[in-house]
Amino acid sequence: MTFTQSLANLFSETISIFSFLFDYFFYWGPIIFGFIFWGVWIKYAQAKWRSGMKWVMLEIKVPKEINKSPVAMEIVLDSLYQSGRGEWWDWYWKGRVRDWFSLEMVSLEGHIKFFIRTTVTYKNIIEAQIYAQYPDVEIYEVPDYTRYVDYHGLGSAWEMFGAEYTLSKPDPYPIKTYIDYGLDKEGIKEEFKIDPLTSLIEHLGSIGKGEQLWIQILLKVPESRYRKEDGTKGDWKDEGKDLIAKLMKRNEKTPEGWTKLYMTTKGEQETIAAIERSMAKYGFDCGIRSIYIAKKENFDGRQAKALSGLFRPFSSGTLNGFKYLIQSIGPDFPWQHHITFEDFVLLPRIFFKKGERYAELRRKHFDAYKHRSWFYLPRKLKPFVLTTEEIATIFHFPGGVAQTPTFGRIPSRKSEAPVNLPT
Repeated sequence: MTFTQSLANLFSETISIFSFLFDYFFYWGPIIFGFIFWGVWIKYAQAKWRSGMKWVMLEIKVPKEINKSPVAMEIVLDSLYQSGRGEWWDWYWKGRVRDWFSLEMVSLEGHIKFFIRTTVTYKNIIEAQIYAQYPDVEIYEVPDYTRYVDYHGLGSAWEMFGAEYTLSKPDPYPIKTYIDYGLDKEGIKEEFKIDPLTSLIEHLGSIGKGEQLWIQILLKVPESRYRKEDGTKGDWKDEGKDLIAKLMKRNEKTPEGWTKLYMTTKGEQETIAAIERSMAKYGFDCGIRSIYIAKKENFDGRQAKALSGLFRPFSSGTLNGFKYLIQSIGPDFPWQHHITFEDFVLLPRIFFKKGERYAELRRKHFDAYKHRSWFYLPRKLKPFVLTTEEIATIFHFPGGVAQTPTFGRIPSRKSEAPVNLPT
């Protein structure tokens, strides 16, 4: 058969396929268009719902003396576990989405600040929980600090780069937490405490004039994403149970059908204990993002390396840790980036114009930070699960062990003398 004949046969088969599809369009067409319409409607309804959400930014000013361990912050985080979903009408017609929160540590020219961004609904709850655990802090409703930076990519007066992070292992493996550092123990003198957050605070305090470093930890109640062996969906705790079964080799059988007996190593036992301890806590879907931004004359390119090490003190070689999901400083090849669906319209620019490619990645990263977007559009990424213990390790108010001069602490409140003292 000649090449021309092969080409003609291929063309004929293609025409036949299209003719078949056209003949049965009446049956499959409405189904496909129905799925497309449903997807577009859900996105529209959710966007409308999100546009109606009223947000507030709470700044927490920390006193000079904090004698509370991160356990106090873990109790505060428990109050953010809001699992209510409402009725199906709210979700599929009104576009309701799960409420989410943003815990933020920010350095503005070296001045370190703690923020919690929440909807108005939870403002009083969060304030009450924080005051209950940290009576000496001060909480203020303040404007969003990101509004004072006008970054729009090429031609902007600002330069920036950023990173988004994910876990290096499956969700049930915990990171190194404050319990591993002994911060849950009572009676330890401040000078002997080892707080993994201190190195991050020190770096935030080292940012110079005209520079800013932003870190946000986004969290909401987790969704069921894990696919179990029987094909049904489960949550991260179901995944943890399967991991423990594999580590203990519970599912391995002899040819006769008997369960094999194995002796687990000390390391495996410690890993199993860590996963079990993690599964006893509340878990949140999380996303972590950082940005270094500065006016062009103050921009320090060496800060790019620092972003990769921000969360290294929380990583464990045998358990879990953090790695880059996306770097907006960019590898040289676009397939090394995490390309989302909405990125495809930018592919020609991403492939052929290197300067515009990096600028577009940075602009999208900046916009995602401002919108606190991770779980929903305009930038939807796959979350990972952290427990309240793990989040409290990354975000808590450090005690006196953090001696950064630019950490703007407030004087500790002094209680009045008891009224029954003898005169």
